[in-house]
Amino acid sequence: MKSFFPNLKFVWKYAQDQKLTIIKFIILNVLTVIISVILPVLSAKIIIALTDSAFYQLIFIAIIIFIVEVSYNFITLFLNKCDQIICRETFVKIQTDLGSQILKLENKTIDSNNSGVFIQRLTNDTSRLSDVFGEVTFYLTDIITCFGVIMAVFIVNKFVFLYFLIILIILFMIEIIRVNTFNQNDKEFRRKNEKVSGFVGELVRGVRDIKMLNAENSFISELNKKVIALNNDRYEMSNVNRKYRFLGAAVKDLYHLSLICLLVFLITNNFLEVAGALIIYNYSNRFTNIATSVGRLLNVIKDFNLSASRIEDIISDKFSKEKFGPVHLDKVEGNFEFENVDFSYKKVKILKDLSFKISANETVAFVGKSGAGKTTIFNLLCKMYDVKKGKITIDGVNIKKLDKDSIRGNITIISQSPYIFNLSIRDNFKLVKEDLTEDEMIKACKMACLDDFINKLPDKYDTIIGEGGVNLSGGQKQRMAIARALIQKTEIILFDEATSALDNETQDKIQKAIENMKNEYTILIIAHRLSTIINADRILYLEDGKITAEGTHKELLKTCPSYKQLYETEINKENN
Repeated sequence: MKSFFPNLKFVWKYAQDQKLTIIKFIILNVLTVIISVILPVLSAKIIIALTDSAFYQLIFIAIIIFIVEVSYNFITLFLNKCDQIICRETFVKIQTDLGSQILKLENKTIDSNNSGVFIQRLTNDTSRLSDVFGEVTFYLTDIITCFGVIMAVFIVNKFVFLYFLIILIILFMIEIIRVNTFNQNDKEFRRKNEKVSGFVGELVRGVRDIKMLNAENSFISELNKKVIALNNDRYEMSNVNRKYRFLGAAVKDLYHLSLICLLVFLITNNFLEVAGALIIYNYSNRFTNIATSVGRLLNVIKDFNLSASRIEDIISDKFSKEKFGPVHLDKVEGNFEFENVDFSYKKVKILKDLSFKISANETVAFVGKSGAGKTTIFNLLCKMYDVKKGKITIDGVNIKKLDKDSIRGNITIISQSPYIFNLSIRDNFKLVKEDLTEDEMIKACKMACLDDFINKLPDKYDTIIGEGGVNLSGGQKQRMAIARALIQKTEIILFDEATSALDNETQDKIQKAIENMKNEYTILIIAHRLSTIINADRILYLEDGKITAEGTHKELLKTCPSYKQLYETEINKENN
């Protein structure tokens, strides 16, 4: 309970726009409490009227009960509607905020956690949080009603009240032990569930590769192990509930038997009238619900606390977020510089005292063996990772001082396998520019050598291209990414080995698309195929995190033996 109110305050900021609905919800709940206390008394009066043959009084009481119950049904109808509105609005706001916070996480945070950590919290935990108001209010209403019943019993007979109190304490103890045991297991269960969700995500995303590797049996076997282990934990959690609820049910059975004996004893010894005994007996079933309601309320609270803490871990700073500066550049020219930059990834040094300058509208290529640090340069330039030593400037401003739009709004990376979303071609482009015009889209696709291909499709620009662009070839994905960059109108475009796995014809189309952009954009290219960069304004040769040579293609053939060797090796492969 200690953390419940701080967590409730945390969730309240997402629900506070629903104040009027929440007030209605509370008022309706109060009315249900009043009706729940009144109905057993009226039911007892029905029995008394029957035994006294007071038929007119019986009909009158029955009409009152009918009116009360109809009112109760209408109140419940509106109560459920309010509950759904509160849950719906709260869920949308929590999930949207959490989604935006996940997008702000540092890459190193995402790298060090499997996707299940974020998927479970974004779907399962947000759903549990949004339900808290309805569930807490429901069980509190039930508990308040039961306490109203207890007070009514206290007025009717003190001995029965004392008996109820003893049974209540026993049932409370059973429920508290059950809830504590269950929730200890639940925390571990959710952690394991995140891992299973992450594995399932990998299986779905990698389904084509799994098929090509003929590894279906291995993956299904691994999935089977994980799911069995998870369901064993789920079974153990359910087993805890079963055992303690069986014990509670046994106590309730004993309670009903002993209550009848107690009522008989009190009636025969003139401590209680038959009418009072009837009222108490009508209340008896409601009374036993109080322990169950308290247990379930504790379950909801602990479940709520766990979900809230898991979500707040992401929204707060426990998961490290990207940090940007306050400086905004209205227009980026495209000049940037690395000054004495060192960078390590997982304690492995990638870049060592790296320095170089790039001028606006220049086309520069980075060449070197795998692991030389080429892709790391691109990641640092986009601020996917932070520089620990040295500095990077864009148009003379330290990248650490720039806001997100000045960096990400002006740089696009086109990788070997860019991610294309499961939308139409048009909607993929509208993701980067909502007010995209038809002319802008067609012009960009023509520059990216993509327009002819799109016009051959049945639905042209409205064609759905499948998750991850599954219906597109590698070259078509890259040209989509180039068109996307042209639509976004970023000043700096980075090609990260964008042509290394393509056939010669597709490579020529990509090369033509790059040529179409030359001298209008700052273009940086990482290439294993040196034939794609021979026309670059400059080529920087990287080795072991440092630039060891710089010049045009012709100059490096003369001055850099390592570059010359790479080029000759490639020529020999093509000739063979």
